[in-house]
Amino acid sequence: MTNVTNARTSRQTAREKAAAMRQQQAARARRRRIMIITSTVLVVVLVAGGVTAFLLANRNSKPTQTASLAAVQTFTEDRNHVNGKVTYPQTPPAGGNHNPVWLNCGIYTSPVPNENAVHDLEHGAVWITYQPNLASSQVSKLASYVKAKIGSNLDPHILLSPYPGLPAPVVASAWGKQLRLTGASDPRLDLFVKTYMNGPQTPEPGAKCSGGTGTPQG
Repeated sequence: MTNVTNARTSRQTAREKAAAMRQQQAARARRRRIMIITSTVLVVVLVAGGVTAFLLANRNSKPTQTASLAAVQTFTEDRNHVNGKVTYPQTPPAGGNHNPVWLNCGIYTSPVPNENAVHDLEHGAVWITYQPNLASSQVSKLASYVKAKIGSNLDPHILLSPYPGLPAPVVASAWGKQLRLTGASDPRLDLFVKTYMNGPQTPEPGAKCSGGTGTPQG
């Protein structure tokens, strides 16, 4: 009788243990499901928040300005060596009759003679001019740009100077080509220089831009 009782007790204990294990397993499964659901919801919330933040940050932002030379003006110019003053139709001139002596290319902090600077354009230079009251930070940026273009070149073909009465904050000129710019940070400046410095419009590309007159500051 005792053996039977012990056997029943053992089976009951085993069933209780099995039931307890099933309950534990079910509890662990529920916890896993809760963790998975919670993690999924959190990821969705984070992704949605990130997308919303990106859209809000860019909703009112201006599109990136693409540099274009569509606004470049083109002129047909006379090309004779003359002495004395010349009246030019553009401000600053973008070519025309000019002094027999060219201006040494580089950076000038005072206005330079039109007639000598135009000779530089004939030789393939780009002449960057700016309004005399342009902010000093803008002038410094232009000077740094020109210095970088000059580099170690002993005969640079780029010229920078202030110009009274300029119709825009900055104007870039090459022979027969001119572009009005919004300032030193206008992305079209570099495109203009790369396109027209000793470009196909140049009457004497690569001709000297040093050994003439004038003492540039850089």
